[in-house]
Amino acid sequence: MISYQPFYQTLIKKNITEYHLIYKEGVSANILHRIRHGKNITLKTLDTLCFILDCDISDIIEYRKDTE
Repeated sequence: MISYQPFYQTLIKKNITEYHLIYKEGVSANILHRIRHGKNITLKTLDTLCFILDCDISDIIEYRKDTE
């Protein structure tokens, strides 16, 4: 399972809000909605977020094994 928990930790660490991403960086509100609800995003979106936040992929997503 992919978790976006590191994304929110990165936003806090870099003092960036979702408002800033939408209105200053042009990130779609729909993308942030998808992240918030744990849905898939494209690699292009992941690349864009890494560029905007100046971070690695691991600062946005992490893999967690399903324990079923």
